Amino acid sequence: MRRLHHFALDPFSRKLRVLLREKNLAFDLIDERPGERRDELLHLNPSGEVPVLVDEHGAVVADSQAIAEYLDEVYPEPALLGRDAAARAEVRRLVGWFDLKFDREVTGRLLEEKIMKRLVRSGQPDSQSIRLANANLHIHLQYIAWLADRRSWLAGDQFSLADIAAGAHLSVVDYLGDIPWDAHPEAKDWYARGKSRPRFPPLLGDHLPGAPPPRHYADLDF
Repeated sequence: MRRLHHFALDPFSRKLRVLLREKNLAFDLIDERPGERRDELLHLNPSGEVPVLVDEHGAVVADSQAIAEYLDEVYPEPALLGRDAAARAEVRRLVGWFDLKFDREVTGRLLEEKIMKRLVRSGQPDSQSIRLANANLHIHLQYIAWLADRRSWLAGDQFSLADIAAGAHLSVVDYLGDIPWDAHPEAKDWYARGKSRPRFPPLLGDHLPGAPPPRHYADLDF
């Protein structure tokens, strides 16, 4: 059985959990606690970071985008990176947008201040960093709305890894209770469509002890 080493609120791990399910690939989840750097995890990935995939033949792949590319090459259907060069370029651009820019400006900041500092006992949340992340979030939600207004899905006519990556990050921010959905109805409608897909709801069952999500979090219709 393939194994995915993950942390429940890590958006990169969440991206792969949805991707694996979209491709109908069975897998076991191995929980990793931030900061622990277990010997088994270090043996698989010297950086000690998740996600790490161990496939059913024992091949080890680390880094979320490397894993996504590996899965799409080995299991090409459904083609979640696009079916031609232009489509693949746009999917990769948007995956980079969310995994790099959105994470740097929003997800990473909020997760660090609200969850990670408590888990690793590294100090109190920085309110200024949280305010900046929330300000950045509005800009990103406006961009999602702009894309959703012009396309069926974020990268074009087909649901793709771009939607999965964006949904994974937003699911983490939504867990933390930081998304002003009522101020961004177009982005809310796109996210509702994504999280209503059969492969997404398992993410919404994750609960971190001592840090419950808001009441609407697991509601597919908000």
